[in-house]
Amino acid sequence: MQSMSEHTVIELIGADRPGLLSEIFAVLTNHNCNIVAAEAWTHNTRAASVVYVTDHDTLGPINDNQKLTVMKEQLQNVLRGAEDCRGVKTNFSLGLTHKDRRLHQIMFADRDYEGFSDCSVDSKLNISIDNCVEKGYSVVNIRCLDRPKLLYDIVCTITDMQYVVSHGTIDSDGPFANQEYYIRHMDGCTLDTEGEKQRVIKCLEAAIKRRSPQGIRLELCTTDRVGLLSEITRVFRENGLSIANAGVTTQGEKAVNSFYVTNMSGGPVDMRIIEAVRNEIGKQILSVKDGAPKSKEPSYSLSTLKSALSLGTLLRFQWDRLSNVSLIK
Repeated sequence: MQSMSEHTVIELIGADRPGLLSEIFAVLTNHNCNIVAAEAWTHNTRAASVVYVTDHDTLGPINDNQKLTVMKEQLQNVLRGAEDCRGVKTNFSLGLTHKDRRLHQIMFADRDYEGFSDCSVDSKLNISIDNCVEKGYSVVNIRCLDRPKLLYDIVCTITDMQYVVSHGTIDSDGPFANQEYYIRHMDGCTLDTEGEKQRVIKCLEAAIKRRSPQGIRLELCTTDRVGLLSEITRVFRENGLSIANAGVTTQGEKAVNSFYVTNMSGGPVDMRIIEAVRNEIGKQILSVKDGAPKSKEPSYSLSTLKSALSLGTLLRFQWDRLSNVSLIK
């Protein structure tokens, strides 16, 4: 259990269920933790979070090992709150890897790509892999709905699976993104078995879907304080809302948070419930947003880039943007 210089970083994964994030935030509030930043994703019945916290009294990382031990035990108990045949994990990390990439790594290690896969019947997502024997590469073709950070998610996943990307092209067609990558193993071999190709397809499908928008997007902007997220997510839970994805940031003394919410079954939410929640929390601080978030941060949306850039040019372009915001490590 370790802390980075300014924050304590907590990594969690377990079975997804309604109210889980609310219970996690409640534990942190009980330990007088201020949540500085967090990201939470759900996919294929699994839920993962990376949370950056500080001690409210010292405004620094939590250095009390006994307190960390108790926190870990309580968080483990929360994650075990549902039937879970795959186990739960709670770790304190150095936070050296950006939270988005770390979430991909955590969920990949948890094998969230296993089980059902509906890529073949999803008309908005198509992934195929063929071998280019004469050039010694395997060619990965991806067509899916374009969205912010799509390129980031795919390239990180291919890299974390220990494949080398030699070159490729990207293009956009209306709301769709088309990507083609020439990859091979680090030893120079191609993907020769059908089993390996299917595994890569499932892993890329999972990477695309982990943070694809689900449900209604709510944005919260208000003065930050200890217990804020615990209270907000409790109101969501009490009104029958389930959080599919969440992003938490602080800007000075302001909390700027976004939530994608569904009903408890993962379906559409009655807008009357949304209005009731806004009335309870405050319409001035909780708003309903349509579509993908518009942020000053790089979006990595392919439609914002020139069609058919070479992968090398694209990655250099993206690396400059990523480096400017210290986003990828």
